[in-house]
Amino acid sequence: MTTTTALVRRASIPSGDVLARDYARIARAIEYLRRHAPAQPDLSAVARHVHLSEYHFQRLFTRWAGVSPKRFLQYLTVEQAKARLARSGSVLEVADGVGLSGSGRLHELFVTIEAMSPGEFKAGGAGLIIRYGIHDSPFGACLIAATPRGICGMHFLECERPREEDGAALRRLWPTALLKLDAAATAPLAERLFDSVAAYPGRPLSLLVRGTNFQVQVWRALLEVPVGGLTTYRDLAQRVGHPAAARAVGNAVASNPIAWLIPCHRVIRETGEFGNYRWGEPRKAAMLGWEAAQATAAGRKAVERRL
Repeated sequence: MTTTTALVRRASIPSGDVLARDYARIARAIEYLRRHAPAQPDLSAVARHVHLSEYHFQRLFTRWAGVSPKRFLQYLTVEQAKARLARSGSVLEVADGVGLSGSGRLHELFVTIEAMSPGEFKAGGAGLIIRYGIHDSPFGACLIAATPRGICGMHFLECERPREEDGAALRRLWPTALLKLDAAATAPLAERLFDSVAAYPGRPLSLLVRGTNFQVQVWRALLEVPVGGLTTYRDLAQRVGHPAAARAVGNAVASNPIAWLIPCHRVIRETGEFGNYRWGEPRKAAMLGWEAAQATAAGRKAVERRL
């Protein structure tokens, strides 16, 4: 049984239940903005698309992202993505040189990853009691699952999917564990992930993962990519010591069992295109744009504090 520690930035946003109600419109707006980016649609066009007035749409979007729709769209361009890739690579190289994780300078909430032993992996969760619940988040409804040893699953849900399918992915991951629907047990975790008031710095957030040695290596490497930063499959392969295994790295990224906390959404193509995402490309764009806005705001505040 092995353990690794990294840091992840807590969400400095309003409570999840407020933002989740907005997410459907936000996602539609982002998809519209990305699809019509060459035409540079104005605010009124986007507002009409989501059936809101310009005033209410501007308020909704700014409340969710912290920046205007126009500014948010700039974070989603290929040129911006390439620049962020270059900056992220520099941050990680410097971090390696001083013996710190790159994320340690930008993230505020400790995350500890515990990998199951080979015997536990083979047993598929036998003897484990896993409690799970459905919770609101800034990126739509999500399922959070936890054991006494830590969070063991998190994924986003689609509204049109039957409710009985919510636990199916969890069952595939932990085939012999005892699963119990218990939203009250996982609610405090949801608050820590998506509510700045409840995200107490210094309290470790434990993750329990079940994967091959290679998969766990890749998931640990993902924790080193800072908020607002990006990486590619090839760069990730180099970081885990297998430069020719970009395809295998891609498979490991796609198998990530804990969305958001293990930030597989920060992996994009070398062309600057965001590429596929297990929980939907619009959600990936929303997450990356939101993180870029948050990182920019945090950087601005840090500069102001030094003046």
